[in-house]
Amino acid sequence: MRRFTWVIALVVSLSLVLAGCGKKDAGAVVKDLDGVINKLDSYQGVGRMVLNTGQEPQEYQVEVWYQNPHYYRISLKNDKKDITQIVLRNDDGVFVLTPHLNKSFRFQSDWPENQGQVYLYQSLVQSIIMDKDRQFITDPNAYVFDVMANYQNGSLARQKIWLDKKNYSPKHVEVSDANANVMVIVDFSQFEFGKKFEKDSFDMQRNMTSWNLKSLPTAAAANGTKAAGTGNNASAGNGIVSSGAVGSSAAAAGTSDGSGKAAGSSTGTAGQGTTGAVSQGASSTANGAGTQAKTPGASTNGAVSSTPAAGAAASTSTNPTGVGGSTSAPAAAAQAQFGVIEPFYTPSGVKRQDMNEIKLGEEKAMMLRYSGKFNYTLVESRPQAQTVSALPGDIVDLGYTLAVITGGEKKMLTWTYDGVEFRLSTADLPMTEMIKVAQAVQGETGK
Repeated sequence: MRRFTWVIALVVSLSLVLAGCGKKDAGAVVKDLDGVINKLDSYQGVGRMVLNTGQEPQEYQVEVWYQNPHYYRISLKNDKKDITQIVLRNDDGVFVLTPHLNKSFRFQSDWPENQGQVYLYQSLVQSIIMDKDRQFITDPNAYVFDVMANYQNGSLARQKIWLDKKNYSPKHVEVSDANANVMVIVDFSQFEFGKKFEKDSFDMQRNMTSWNLKSLPTAAAANGTKAAGTGNNASAGNGIVSSGAVGSSAAAAGTSDGSGKAAGSSTGTAGQGTTGAVSQGASSTANGAGTQAKTPGASTNGAVSSTPAAGAAASTSTNPTGVGGSTSAPAAAAQAQFGVIEPFYTPSGVKRQDMNEIKLGEEKAMMLRYSGKFNYTLVESRPQAQTVSALPGDIVDLGYTLAVITGGEKKMLTWTYDGVEFRLSTADLPMTEMIKVAQAVQGETGK
């Protein structure tokens, strides 16, 4: 009987030892994560992002594609407003696409290596690896890390990351400010390592024309688009052809008048055949308002933007050929009914000085001037005509959308939200404050 009792005690002890050996600590998990990143070939993630940075929570559907070595496609969709924005990186650079407005920006940038993104697996893992003071706990199905947040928005201080115990895929992320208020939440409903993408999945032209489909059609490959990462003939010095899926058409480069309007621009019904802007590449030469001079520095860090010919997605085309057309009556009505969106945030020591109507080319715009401790202007417009510009710039993540920062001593932050193009210009407003002001138009309506 004693021998039997001793055998039982030995078995229990060995079981406890083996169970203890199977439980990983933070160091073991971090070592495994380093190996996962080094061997990472591709992935696809789908989830939901909630932003608490505005007056009311805003929810977005997020889809992330990655293919080694540097191909990215990020889709952010606001279901409430039915707005989709796509960030694309391929061999031709980084693109910020707003397909329903037929608008695109292009950069030569190291993004996202030079700035983290809460929905990118690499950013999450790197924040865990780099934080030597990381906090670590486990729950039944996940490893949970509490680490420093390393994002462009300086108000985000810490983040908690839940990783699946089976394969280290991300399950849930919460990013908090310095007061422990949760500002960003990302829930991943799907995440697949080793995802096989079609050869033109990262092609700019394909993403501009297929943005409203649940899955990109394989027919795009048969229509002459290039392989993943090769873009759409948008290499340095070549034209970027932006084709939107919503209601605008413009004549090809060289058929515009001196004002920058496409000579044959017209508006069309959402979902009908459309052709967008044609702009030159990294040489920073644009056709549309004549031939523009090169912008210094644009060839190395150039942002090529295409702004749509139409802002009214539901108007009826009166000139489907795009020859000799003009802005439709609904588009003109939308311009006449322009409502001013005032940011709900103003930096301490700053007040709005005045608000005036101005002209941007042939278009109406509103300019809000702020003065005090910092001085800046906010210009709002609803672009109706095709415009092409080439500017040196880089990407700024606003959470709910992506913006473009340009300039040196005097900076300008440009972004589009709910059909309105915003331009925030300043010589002394810090970048962190610029981001807060830009985020403060989220969820606001025109007055």
